Amino acid sequence: MKIVFLDAKTIGDDIDLSGFDALGEVTRYDFTTPEEAPERVKDADVLIINKVPVNEQTIPTAAHLKLVCVTATGTNNLDKDYLASRGIAWRNVAGYSTETVTQHTFAMLFYLLEKLRYYDDYVKNGNYINDTCFTHFSEHFSELNGKTWGIIGLGAIGRRVAQIAEAFGAHVIYYSASGQPAQNGYTQVDLDTLLTTSDIISVHAPLNEYTENLLDKDAFAKMKKSCIFLNLGRGPIVVEQDLYDALITDEIAAAGLDVLCQEPMSEQNPLFQIKDSRKLLITPHIAWAGIEARMRLMDIILNQIKDFFVCDQYGDLRSDFCLNDRKFGTTHKLRSLIDHHLRKTGFFHAKFFLVNDQHTDCLGSSI
Repeated sequence: MKIVFLDAKTIGDDIDLSGFDALGEVTRYDFTTPEEAPERVKDADVLIINKVPVNEQTIPTAAHLKLVCVTATGTNNLDKDYLASRGIAWRNVAGYSTETVTQHTFAMLFYLLEKLRYYDDYVKNGNYINDTCFTHFSEHFSELNGKTWGIIGLGAIGRRVAQIAEAFGAHVIYYSASGQPAQNGYTQVDLDTLLTTSDIISVHAPLNEYTENLLDKDAFAKMKKSCIFLNLGRGPIVVEQDLYDALITDEIAAAGLDVLCQEPMSEQNPLFQIKDSRKLLITPHIAWAGIEARMRLMDIILNQIKDFFVCDQYGDLRSDFCLNDRKFGTTHKLRSLIDHHLRKTGFFHAKFFLVNDQHTDCLGSSI
């Protein structure tokens, strides 16, 4: 088996990837352009990618390709129809970064809410030495307790943020851009209500036809002047020029961004002009990248590859898994394999069926 990493640098140099070497020949490229891809993929059985586009232009030479693994949840860079036409499977990973993105959300909030940059600079610039008072009131800050926190996108990350916000005493409301049914335990509101009543607004939604350019000039105009806005979803959900205008005119109090429309950041991005870290905090798309999250991510990818080829040996295990019990000898062995699969892989919503000459039994479902 030949495994090719096309943009290994997007995982980081501090992650142990030696487990992949045990599966076969491994080739790692730091980064790959679409023009470089056809030559690099031609002998691959498995591709591991993050941002590299996978389509008819980038993998036409990959005659042996069986599986594409995306080291992320989003799969906008995959041409799924093209992959299906060639019988190439793909896998992504969900849920690996919930805790670290949630943690980063609160780190950004408290940095802005409590004016930490100002107070740190105040001390380190020498202003606190021999000051007239033991404390300093120039920049006031507020408690999170009693504030309204509006969440756009109540998926796994949004729900985790909601849980912790409530632990601080915040009132949580949320908006579903796609119109999903209300979730138990949280108050679903329309977008205007969320924009006009929230003291903190955080975005944890995917980029799609419902969310692209959702936060624009009109949206920022409806927010409270004291509102802190956080985007940890996707950059193009926000119209960056409109956010810039809202910040420099004090239409909102502050913003924290971990994602931008163009990454890495363009020098022409209007937000680059704002140097006041009390008003704007930008981090370089690191919310997902806690060391534990990246280790978890690559462990899931490794087990997805193992299970794909083990299952390819014994039968088709792609989405709904049909297994002939005669290939395993006993139902007990088959159930053991299924149990291993449920615990180790990152597959979601898969059903396992045992097929014999008389009937088909559903043995279990993944979570």
